[in-house]
Amino acid sequence: MKKFSKFYYLSSLIVVFSLLLVACSNNAETITESTDKNEAQKSETQTVTYLEKEYTLPKPSDKIVTASLEAMEDAAILGVKPIGATTIGGKLPEYLASDLQGAKSIGEKMQPNYEEILSLKPDVILGTTKFQPDVKQKLEKIGPMIPVSHVSINWEDNLKLMGQLTGKTDQADQVIKEYKDKAAEIQQSIQESIGDKKVVVARIRRGNIYLYHSDVYLNPVLYNDLGIKIPKEIKAVKAQDMISLEKFAELNPDYLFLQFAEHENSKSPKALEELQNNPIWKNIQAVKDNQVYINSVDPMAQGGTAWSKSKFIDAAVKAMSTK
Repeated sequence: MKKFSKFYYLSSLIVVFSLLLVACSNNAETITESTDKNEAQKSETQTVTYLEKEYTLPKPSDKIVTASLEAMEDAAILGVKPIGATTIGGKLPEYLASDLQGAKSIGEKMQPNYEEILSLKPDVILGTTKFQPDVKQKLEKIGPMIPVSHVSINWEDNLKLMGQLTGKTDQADQVIKEYKDKAAEIQQSIQESIGDKKVVVARIRRGNIYLYHSDVYLNPVLYNDLGIKIPKEIKAVKAQDMISLEKFAELNPDYLFLQFAEHENSKSPKALEELQNNPIWKNIQAVKDNQVYINSVDPMAQGGTAWSKSKFIDAAVKAMSTK
């Protein structure tokens, strides 16, 4: 009887161990299959065409680092949450902070933190065409990097790129359509209201006044989208040109949209105040008529993005509409 019990006990142990081995084997196979599946999915690629250049990216490309304010504005207007974003003084720009909440700092505007970006293991890095070659090369060593255009005329391509990467193509198309429809609807009334009056966008940087070419910064909203007459002085601007107060007074705009950011005037923080107190400034038509609009959009706004254009067209129309 004891021999039978001992035999029964040993047989039971063998059965239990056999079941455990089968379970472990099945579990290992499941984990292996899952891991292989994930690796296979991540090894898939997609080809994205942007401004006539092709980029090979992981599929899906859901881990996006926005290493430029242009890309950050596109992300904000489409409700995209990048894993990393450019900061100013270690913080997300205030005007985009709520939309991009949760994004980790990947360095300053023109000085990316390469180690931080590497740690995020991004599928794609959206930089800017303003990056110097050495910055561009270092980012490309980390992962696929697309230099997002800072030129205003490429705003649609920029937004469509963000839409394609994030599965929001339809939403991007809708944003573009709504903007164009709005501009077309109000163009005639604005032209009738303004007539031949001069409308100018200027920016104070490093304590000096700067003007932009008609196709740069916020100007396309005024001169292309709303059809306002381009002053000859603006036509003569190459890209971003500094102008003296005396020459600006000769330009003598009737409407002036003036942008001033403190961080761009750190060495001359009172530049705006000093300008406003200058007798030459006070004699400009827009100043005399109370038609100077300071920071009608956030001074950090890049100008040539769907976000900037949408904000500025509303502000400009409100300012110039017949009262």
